[in-house]
Amino acid sequence: MEKRIYTYDCTLRDGEQGEGISLSLEDKLRIVQRLDALGVDFVEGGFPASNPKDIEFFRRVRALPLEHARIAAFGSTCRKGVAAVDDAGLADLLESGAPVVTIVGKTWDAQVTRALQTSLEENLRMIADSVAYLKQQGRFVVFDAEHFFDGYKANPAYALECVRAASEAGADSIDLCETNGGALPHEVAAAVSAVTKALPEQQVGIHCHNDGGLAVADSIAAVQAGAKQVQGTFLGFGERCGNANLSTIICNLQLKRGYECIPPDKLKDIYESAAAIADTANMAIPANQPYVGMNAFAHKAGMHADGVLKYSSSFEHIDPEAIGNKRKFLLSEISGKSAIYDKLKNYFPDLDKNGKEMGEIVAALKERALFGY
Repeated sequence: MEKRIYTYDCTLRDGEQGEGISLSLEDKLRIVQRLDALGVDFVEGGFPASNPKDIEFFRRVRALPLEHARIAAFGSTCRKGVAAVDDAGLADLLESGAPVVTIVGKTWDAQVTRALQTSLEENLRMIADSVAYLKQQGRFVVFDAEHFFDGYKANPAYALECVRAASEAGADSIDLCETNGGALPHEVAAAVSAVTKALPEQQVGIHCHNDGGLAVADSIAAVQAGAKQVQGTFLGFGERCGNANLSTIICNLQLKRGYECIPPDKLKDIYESAAAIADTANMAIPANQPYVGMNAFAHKAGMHADGVLKYSSSFEHIDPEAIGNKRKFLLSEISGKSAIYDKLKNYFPDLDKNGKEMGEIVAALKERALFGY
């Protein structure tokens, strides 16, 4: 089994669509450099020509000395009734100079007839014509199969026709989008398996939203079903309930399943990278965020603290240092002697854990907690 998974970050596009997130041009360039240093494979920069900031971004990013990441420009297939060669949106994607072009296209028959208001046949033409034209221009093409999982539920034959059209036109990766964020892992796995079976030579990816709280689980299920590329935003930023959290996915796949998502020596930089990206976006990482939250390895209960000090795996699923985080003990009325002593020993190396003074300190802490400290 191929253990290499390609990471595709869309923080600068999908992530910025989340409420409260507004990235300046310098912010976006800073995040690109951070993701590149971490070893992320693709960084999606936004919509070329949609606004002056993104136009300038694609100009400026070309001058960055990136060592790993490839920049992707995002857009849509050509419009109905318009040949790809004549489509202004595709022209903007090419004009951006980005080596990777990601185009989104409909795969749910209801979306085709109601949202696009065109025929199912014309939608297939739009997909194939757009992918083929961009490939002819020398671009690496990712086809984002929008609403694929809803489309597969409603009309599996047509959803598969759409991705087959993209594949036959030369798409380098077909990334199946769980656009509404409501699918369960077993549903995602079944649909991904159907695509990989129908298109055995085609690279398939996954792009999930978190409306059901399952974006990470869905992404992992997709990989286990054969997906080779995972899209997400680095801290789960995004519209509504956010996107799949790429930092969590990388840690789970690399530490728990043995896949290589980023270079192994970069895994220790996950925590620092998450903190830097959150700071750039002027957002706080939730303290209980898996892996990279401040409290991801925090212990408060006396029994837990004592257990971790004796045998860390008793209450920690990984070594926090593996991803650059660290363990901490919280002091409160439920703290045990072990946690309090661990805090104090660095300041008072002569303190006896089992001595009278230690007992008095524990008693004083619990008494103060009673009065609201």
